[in-house]
Amino acid sequence: MDQPTPNPHSLEGSRGKAAAPSYHEPVMLDDVLAYLAPAAEGWIVDGTFGGGGHSHALLDRFPLAHVVGIDRDPDALGQATRHPRLHLIEGNVRNLPDLLAGGGLPQVVDGILLDLGVSSHQLDVPSRGFSYREDGPLDMRMGRDADRTAADIVNGASVDDLTHILRSYGEERFAHRIATAIVSDRPFSSTTQLARCVAEAVPAAARRSRHPARKTFQALRIAVNDELGSLSDALAAGISCLDVGGRFVVMAYHSLEDRIVKRSFADHARTCTCPPGLPTCVCGASPDLTLITRKPVRPSAAEIAANPRARSAVLRVAERITP
Repeated sequence: MDQPTPNPHSLEGSRGKAAAPSYHEPVMLDDVLAYLAPAAEGWIVDGTFGGGGHSHALLDRFPLAHVVGIDRDPDALGQATRHPRLHLIEGNVRNLPDLLAGGGLPQVVDGILLDLGVSSHQLDVPSRGFSYREDGPLDMRMGRDADRTAADIVNGASVDDLTHILRSYGEERFAHRIATAIVSDRPFSSTTQLARCVAEAVPAAARRSRHPARKTFQALRIAVNDELGSLSDALAAGISCLDVGGRFVVMAYHSLEDRIVKRSFADHARTCTCPPGLPTCVCGASPDLTLITRKPVRPSAAEIAANPRARSAVLRVAERITP
């Protein structure tokens, strides 16, 4: 029997259908627990709660810790397993100070975790519109704070604007060809319609390895959810809320995210901002952070074999050193 097509402007389609353990497999869990061990008796913010795997592991490992689970996606919070030391907030972690204040929670915390990107649940549920392999509405919103859908973008943007989105957020080499094909073939209402258009727009050789629509869907998802802007804001907000000795752990899944994390941590760990060539420092700058991981940490081969979606993860950690 055919299933009714979900409303593309609703986020209610799949709420509560997945249990916490299968909602999203937590990536690099042992590393996360080890790097957040200094926060074992304090408050830890899981700014991308998802299926709650990291949060519940933190609660199990650290019996004195409180965890604040934040997520833009009401589906994630709706399926969450409750715990007396788990405090759930729907919202965007870019607004962390306001979210903590609004929840009556401490304004200064001892650890922050961000596990970026799209969750397994969002990819696996066609009604969310993230998958180019399954038919669903062109939605791609992670939460109710996103003010447009992927359909709004592909059906309304110019060739130049679409080219910019695909090139900047998807690093798509055939961005202009794909954008031209989208404008020529629109309107689009489903993920498979768009995926087929993209596949037909690229050269045959580009269809032989990974799915040709992969980068287009990534770019649209990033644009819909302002993921890079949210990340920049979340890093600044998180650093401002960290106590001295507090750890900031971030897992990124593509170079655009990781570049922002690396640059932000490096900027806050820099001891001098003077132009090169000055005989002495005149800026008086002092670092906020020290880098705990000088190079990104990557998942083990065993973890990648068990959870292929971990393959692109890179983890970086910094620690607050000044009030």
